[in-house]
Amino acid sequence: MDIPTCSMVPGTKEPRHCACCGALLERRLVRGPCGETPAEHLVCTSCGEICWLDPKVAVGTLIEWQGGLVLLQRAIPPGYGKWVFPGGFMDRGETVAEAAVREAREEALVTVGDLELLGVYSYPGHPVILIAFGATVQSGTPGVGDETLDIAFCPLDSIPYEKLAFRSTVDAVSAFVARRRSGQPR
Repeated sequence: MDIPTCSMVPGTKEPRHCACCGALLERRLVRGPCGETPAEHLVCTSCGEICWLDPKVAVGTLIEWQGGLVLLQRAIPPGYGKWVFPGGFMDRGETVAEAAVREAREEALVTVGDLELLGVYSYPGHPVILIAFGATVQSGTPGVGDETLDIAFCPLDSIPYEKLAFRSTVDAVSAFVARRRSGQPR
């Protein structure tokens, strides 16, 4: 059986062919099941399947260590060489907390616990939603994982905001620092 693959429109991150039957997709106005205002979606020209371009969900773990924050220097694009906290995309079947713990283990080589939700970050036109958690190290010593060039332990009063990789990184770190400075308990 010939299984269709998702081929992308050159210069975009949109699929060109239907994942169900392989026919071309086209943009159409589609009304929701409750009669909502029509919105533009990619629709298969053959079987009518709607291609939902839903955002990706990412998690981040802001790890407290020795009175500071663990930051990692990225070894992969986007943001190669810039600084982030451990994070990445959720895997299917994971809870957000499980994903946050996994990303901390993969990227900073530690097991974390005492997770506290810091915030949810999304921006117009950006297809990623970040769910950020604060956490403490339960076991291990923070180290450099496969996707990391270097590691830093930054006191809260000397975070290198200008070297952080993404807007969501800056916003989550700012929220983390503000909470700690205000004395909010874990």
